[in-house]
Amino acid sequence: MSMSAWEDVVVREARAEDDAAIGELLVEAFLAQYAQKMPEVRYDEARKRDLRDVARRRVVGRVLVAERAGRVVGTVSLWPPGAPGSEAWIPGAADLRQLATAVEFHGQGLSRPLLEAAERIAREEWRVPALCLHVRQGVVGVGRMYERRGFVREPAGDLVLPTVSLEAYVLRFNG
Repeated sequence: MSMSAWEDVVVREARAEDDAAIGELLVEAFLAQYAQKMPEVRYDEARKRDLRDVARRRVVGRVLVAERAGRVVGTVSLWPPGAPGSEAWIPGAADLRQLATAVEFHGQGLSRPLLEAAERIAREEWRVPALCLHVRQGVVGVGRMYERRGFVREPAGDLVLPTVSLEAYVLRFNG
């Protein structure tokens, strides 16, 4: 879809009444993404509960939604510098998490307005030096999407957790 295809999308702050829709969108999107591209990845009930815990993320940071015709069709979360649970490895940087779009819109550019809004908050409102994020190792297409936006792979920020290895990317803001 062209950029103009998303002119009717409104990106806004998530509200409590959006939490259930956001949680289900995240579970669906992540399960579909990995079922197709990495069938060995399994999401247990604890991980699904974490994805559905949108209320906690709204308290810690900012949760944005892309809304189209009254329906939540995308989301992204942003942790401010020093927030509990932030995985940003650069001092003073924000942490971008849980970017997802409704399954029927995967690969159609709906992530663009969400990322633009998150980057604007980090750069203009929070005035952070950088925006950090992690991508599951092996999900090459997602990494390429971030690189097209100017993010750079930064192995110093990689995380190796008991169940997953995550590759670090950073978008540095000038001035």
